[in-house]
Amino acid sequence: MIGRLLGHVMAIETASLNSEALGLLALQPSDRVLEVGFGHGRTIRLAAAQVRQGFVAGVDVSRDMVRMAQRRCLNLAGKGLVELMVGDSRRLPYADTSFDKVLSVHTIYFWEEPIKDLGEMFRVLRPGGRLVLGFRAKSDKGSPRDFPETVYSFYSIDEVSTLLVSAGFEKIAIRNAGTPPGEMFLVVAQRP
Repeated sequence: MIGRLLGHVMAIETASLNSEALGLLALQPSDRVLEVGFGHGRTIRLAAAQVRQGFVAGVDVSRDMVRMAQRRCLNLAGKGLVELMVGDSRRLPYADTSFDKVLSVHTIYFWEEPIKDLGEMFRVLRPGGRLVLGFRAKSDKGSPRDFPETVYSFYSIDEVSTLLVSAGFEKIAIRNAGTPPGEMFLVVAQRP
């Protein structure tokens, strides 16, 4: 019950950033798309509507979120357009070069070794594939007070860029997202 309630709250709070991130993926009708940490599943559903000849997969660590997203995407899964599963971004359950696009918003904070998670996303992307990563940046004032450091790890824009390069990505472009300015960012990166 609490998981479902949190999922609904998250859907409202993250709608704008997720929509903006989805736009940066530049989806094509036949794209194969992976969302890492899909939560409530709203973005999965929106992506599936844009890739009618493609496929959308999602991996999330929360069984509650997977169940919620499965309910939201039931008709799409039945048609073979969507696949949702419990899983960890450190070991994505897909073969090398399986996807054209990968999306992950508000997940980097929870990764123990972000280079490994980003490396997995790199691995499942085809050459020329695009990653969009959304996050709240650490500022010169430190981490936001509402997020305990025992749970969340925040990174500066420069640190995220360095992590992406270390994982193999290139053509990294970072843009401010949402409001207020300077807190939320979207990164677009490409696998060479």
